[in-house]
Amino acid sequence: MRLTPRKEEVEAVKALLEDPTFESADQMAKAVIKEVASFLQMRDWTALVHTWADGRRGLNFAPFANESEARAFASKMAFGGTGRPVRLSSPGVMLANADGKKGWKGYCLNPECGHAPFTHSAATAARGACQIPTCPCGRFEK
Repeated sequence: MRLTPRKEEVEAVKALLEDPTFESADQMAKAVIKEVASFLQMRDWTALVHTWADGRRGLNFAPFANESEARAFASKMAFGGTGRPVRLSSPGVMLANADGKKGWKGYCLNPECGHAPFTHSAATAARGACQIPTCPCGRFEK
């Protein structure tokens, strides 16, 4: 799986590595692993879904960073049958749209909000206000 680190991901990991409050390397390692897992949960992935020649369900492989990576993997394997790439939507993005993902690129930077831009109204009277009923956000902040 090819993984290109994003600027905000690098900055978050650097902040953990430079944080003097960790009492041990184990604590820091756990924090870094949890932070990286949260990044990966925010990404969409691709799976290679396989069917045997007789039509039975086959072998499924994931995650791939994109469709071309899945196809390249399939071209190197000789399973028989057919395979096709399928996009896997990120559960992290769906949860963040509902719960907010404060400080994450692409989300409102208002400290009381953190929801995705499309949750903010484009209507004249409420322009910029978050449409999630429980959110106190007054307007979208980039």
